Amino acid sequence: MNVGYWHPLENDRIQCNLCPRHCQLSESQKGVCFVRSRHNNQMVLDTYGRSSGFCVDPIEKKPLNHFLPGTPILSFGTAGCNLTCKFCQNWDISKSTHMDRLANQASPADIAHMAKHSGSRSVAYTYNDPVIFLEYAIDCAQACHDQGIQSVAVTAGYINPKPAELFFSHMDAANIDLKAFSDDFYHHLCGGHLQPVLDIIEYVAKETKVWLELTTLLIPGVNDSTSELQQLTQWVVEHLGPGIPIHFSAFHPDWKMRSIPPTPMTSLINACQIAKNNGIHYVYAGNIVDRQWGSTWCHECDQLLIERSGYTLGQWNLDEQGRCRFCQTPCGGVLEAKPGTWGSKRLPLQVSR
Repeated sequence: MNVGYWHPLENDRIQCNLCPRHCQLSESQKGVCFVRSRHNNQMVLDTYGRSSGFCVDPIEKKPLNHFLPGTPILSFGTAGCNLTCKFCQNWDISKSTHMDRLANQASPADIAHMAKHSGSRSVAYTYNDPVIFLEYAIDCAQACHDQGIQSVAVTAGYINPKPAELFFSHMDAANIDLKAFSDDFYHHLCGGHLQPVLDIIEYVAKETKVWLELTTLLIPGVNDSTSELQQLTQWVVEHLGPGIPIHFSAFHPDWKMRSIPPTPMTSLINACQIAKNNGIHYVYAGNIVDRQWGSTWCHECDQLLIERSGYTLGQWNLDEQGRCRFCQTPCGGVLEAKPGTWGSKRLPLQVSR
């Protein structure tokens, strides 16, 4: 499929303008993302309409704790990525350079139909970063919106401002991966830079209607120092406000960082406490089961609002307007009068025509 966000150069190459990498391509050459390439002097998206698989998950797995809690979400991705994270935990998909990894063909209408008939309230563009298959994700979002299905982007936010405007105008919620608060980390471990990600996060928070949550994967001895977490959480409060939920997720050895041990619980709790002390209202520990740091608490009276055990909801202490039943303080998010009951189920699906 021919796509936009490129221009010809005088050296007989064309430059991709989708993300800050600005790949310059000769004929038949692919960008770093693997999925956007040059053919017949045009930029094309090689993975349009092809997926690495479909699964109905709990929305909390994305992770999103304040967007339609307890409801099912249809998740899918394609292949490739425009970052080169050495710690990638979906590397078999995001680092794939083999088209046979994409076993499922599905049109946007197919995906909307699948979401509707599976009872999913939303569709997540995930597993690999949806910004690299922007046109496919947008077409899917439009088809899903026609069916009353919401769209969720799970992304690292490594995209240029102009395409970001179009992309996020079709999204209802997003979890953006703020991988660290160090350009050195982004440069050496991800092959990118920090500032473009911060710019996009701030844009989404301030200039769009997208419900936003953030995730930071804590890698022991790499991005979990107290000083870095102080800087990160202070930036969130100062630039985005205290109401943006943040998830600190546990790392496990994977891809090219198998010698680093898993994140200890003490590191997760330290990060959560730093975030709370700096004023962030909603702070979570991810990739673990912990009632204290998995549940939602009222930032005003400290009462339990939404109890979670893993991805399963328990007590629900919000009124029909999404306010704390104890002190009437509103809870941030896209909330309904009653929670969903999907729980922790996982339902793989195949495209049916």
